[in-house]
Amino acid sequence: MSDQPLDLRRSMQVIRRHWIAVTAVTLLGLAAGAGYTEYKPPLLTSDALVQLSTGNAATMASQVVIANSDQVLATALPNVAPSMTLSQLHPLVKVSSLSSSILSVSASGKTARDAQQTAGAVRTAYLQWAAVHGKLYKMTATSFGVVTSATGPSKRSTMIVTGLIGAIIGLILGVIGALALSRRDRRLRLRDEIADAIGVPVLASLPVVHANDAAHWSKLLDEYEPGVSDAWRLRNALRYLGLFDPRYPTARHHGGQSVTVLSLSTDKRALALGPQIASFAASLGVSTVLVIGRQEDASVTATLRVACTAQAPKRGGSLRVIVADHDDPDLQPDATLTVVVSVVDGRNPSVAAAAPTTVTVLGVTSGTTTAEQLARVATSAATHGNSIDGIFIADPDPADPTTGRIPQLVRPARNSQPTRLSGIQTETRR
Repeated sequence: MSDQPLDLRRSMQVIRRHWIAVTAVTLLGLAAGAGYTEYKPPLLTSDALVQLSTGNAATMASQVVIANSDQVLATALPNVAPSMTLSQLHPLVKVSSLSSSILSVSASGKTARDAQQTAGAVRTAYLQWAAVHGKLYKMTATSFGVVTSATGPSKRSTMIVTGLIGAIIGLILGVIGALALSRRDRRLRLRDEIADAIGVPVLASLPVVHANDAAHWSKLLDEYEPGVSDAWRLRNALRYLGLFDPRYPTARHHGGQSVTVLSLSTDKRALALGPQIASFAASLGVSTVLVIGRQEDASVTATLRVACTAQAPKRGGSLRVIVADHDDPDLQPDATLTVVVSVVDGRNPSVAAAAPTTVTVLGVTSGTTTAEQLARVATSAATHGNSIDGIFIADPDPADPTTGRIPQLVRPARNSQPTRLSGIQTETRR
């Protein structure tokens, strides 16, 4: 997958596949944006006006500097809200001249009350300074009106905006992360990718039963009924492999037919393919034997072996199960179909020599194996005389538009139908 370019459709498939992670990062961005507003809420601003008796521009400019000086602000500090230091108060206060005789003291605060109290405290401190030093500038200063009500964006509206911005940033980061991970992920998800890995076609892809204990395995063997489309895929795949003709399920083949279903120990969902194939064939009335041979990693098939050991013949007596404790399980010549379940090491695949079966298929779950693992399995199987004849996909990716290059089934011979001819020339008699 890492070698293929990402177009819009593949990008959407990757995002859909990692939607949980992308959603989590988006929600994290939303929470971060809202948390930023909670930690640093928007400030409200209140104004207090001072009228000066002078109309001199130079005097007004000097008074703006004085009203915002450390001396005046230090005097106002005991009365500002909440309590803060001089360095914290400086960014909250802004002094400007509205006209040649009106001075505006603006103060910001987290609440309306804090902004009004701070603006009033700074104005009072400046009036105190002007009462002592105003004569030097030949001016007087008096309050002009009341401290205005604090205005500014509400905390709620600001939190909505910052939350949306955080969510958008989180979504972008989540999408970028998902696309980056997909470029590094070497696991195969598409049918065509899996088929191309070993040059073997995908014969069928279907959901599998996720059996976690012996009871689930027993239920699968007794009651498995695929959907109409899945049943059709299984019938066509078994017919293509020549295991039996679904049109004549009770017809006997010489010596019986057999299939080995290989899967990897790291791909636990694909283990259900063999039992599902056997149960499906038995549901058609085919005399079927399911063989669970000795595996390299017994823990993978432990619950399946327990279920098969206690399994009584059901499916109308068409299904039998055998648990073998040796490397060479006995095939049943009296059965129309024998399904052998074989699990190989997912980290170091090695197909041990065993009794040869009519065909060998590989069970793979979408998004669990790499091309290298499949190639090792195919090479090991071929070394022991069991070439891979087809692939069955467990739990295919719902967004996968590929087919795995399913071969065209051989059509049965039919009698030629009459052909309607047109435009035949007739000879004109004289």
